[in-house]
Amino acid sequence: MRYVDEYRNEAEATRFVQALEGVVTRPWSLMEICGGQTHTLMKSGIDQMFPESVTMIHGPGCPVCVTPLELIDRALVIARRPEVIFTSFGDMLRVPGSTTDLLSVKSEGGDVRIVYSPLDAVKLAQQNPDREVVFFAVGFETTAPANAMAVWRANELGLENFSILCSHVLVPPAMEALLGAPDNRVHGFLAAGHVCTVMGYWEYDPIAEKYQIPITVTGFEPLDLLQGAYMTLKALEEGRWGVENQYTRSVSKEGNRPAQKLLGEVFEVCDRKWRGIGEIPGSGYRLRPELRQYDAELRFDVGEIVAQEAPECIAGEILKGQKKPHECSAYGTKCTPEHPLGAPMVSSEGACAAYYLYARHE
Repeated sequence: MRYVDEYRNEAEATRFVQALEGVVTRPWSLMEICGGQTHTLMKSGIDQMFPESVTMIHGPGCPVCVTPLELIDRALVIARRPEVIFTSFGDMLRVPGSTTDLLSVKSEGGDVRIVYSPLDAVKLAQQNPDREVVFFAVGFETTAPANAMAVWRANELGLENFSILCSHVLVPPAMEALLGAPDNRVHGFLAAGHVCTVMGYWEYDPIAEKYQIPITVTGFEPLDLLQGAYMTLKALEEGRWGVENQYTRSVSKEGNRPAQKLLGEVFEVCDRKWRGIGEIPGSGYRLRPELRQYDAELRFDVGEIVAQEAPECIAGEILKGQKKPHECSAYGTKCTPEHPLGAPMVSSEGACAAYYLYARHE
């Protein structure tokens, strides 16, 4: 893609809206998986352009939001240790743990550093052989290959002072968990294009077949979302199910095979707890047994730390699409981006932050 303007064209958007109005004859609920898609919907006003009978449900596609509270608390314990340089992408620093966040630990003297690549953390470990360097490896399949490469590189170099605190989660098991729930409201999915750039969309065919729903791999610009919604709604109206690819400029069915190969060499699939949702079988990555020396949970013995969510925060219900952010009693009062109760209000991909930033209060 050379430009983004072509995917933000107002005239084209108007034509898609008219097409949507022409195809929809009954109520439907679509879930966009990715928090980045949620923010585009809100920022561009697309959520207010759909026919009234179409409901957009915001899914658990914000990696910061679904990182378990106890994992944040484990990160805080590790980051406070004097021998540790704790590294992370910037979006994790203000995510609240049980009592504080990483930014506060940094202000209190903890050596917490923002990096732009996990390989930067590997370089820090090389440059500081007398310190323990930990990288907070959070994210969906999109960021997992870079984190796998960091572990692979550390192993190649024989680094003994590098480790990752791993909280990788996988999209397909989460979709199945939502579809299999007794209170499921989802009729069709807009799948996250960046995840599929890495993994392809071959994993989604069995889900579409099992639950007889349409799934459309969708990009992140306004026209991507409008076209993805149109393709999904047209399939619903015609009684079709299966997987379609709107994001053809970036996604193939097979995905990035070398990245998938690296993931298989470094990680293995495991059960993973999602913040506000609970444990989803087979929904995460952990380091393979031969690479467990790079597991920060084991290295610093923090795996037994548990935590309880703030009772006022309904992040779980929001991440499962059961409620909208403005339906939370703390929204915009006790919970704001400056003083968040939960991750969806502070994350740059969080649904609560999107509603707050773009004034969706009712």
